[in-house]
Amino acid sequence: MTFKTESTGYLANHLARLYAILLNEQIKPLGISTAHFPILLELWQQDGITQNDLVQLGNLAQATIANTLNRMERDGLITRVADKKDARVKHILLTKKARSLETKAINCARQVNQQSLSVLTEEEQKQFNTLMQRVIIRQRELVEE
Repeated sequence: MTFKTESTGYLANHLARLYAILLNEQIKPLGISTAHFPILLELWQQDGITQNDLVQLGNLAQATIANTLNRMERDGLITRVADKKDARVKHILLTKKARSLETKAINCARQVNQQSLSVLTEEEQKQFNTLMQRVIIRQRELVEE
């Protein structure tokens, strides 16, 4: 055993990078990228949230979100509308194009998940997801400390 094979952080990061590669292959024909995907997931659930909301929900840097939103706006996936009470605040709205991609994109992600987790039994898959969710909750707590 090496540190790489025993390190949870290394393994989680490696797994995430491989997932991103596989997901990107699936969603690229839809005109979206893995950078767009988490933002789209949030907006498909709650269209019209603010850029700051996206920063908080995704635990991402403001600059990262801003750059991704600029590309998404350029690609016709979102529009930004000023808040009626505070024009500095922008609400992010999905375009018709982005809304039409939801089912296809989520099906692509489900396919990647299914293929990747096929080495586990159904019970192991549930346990794997539950354990990852618990670790994510703990890591968020640590980040906020």
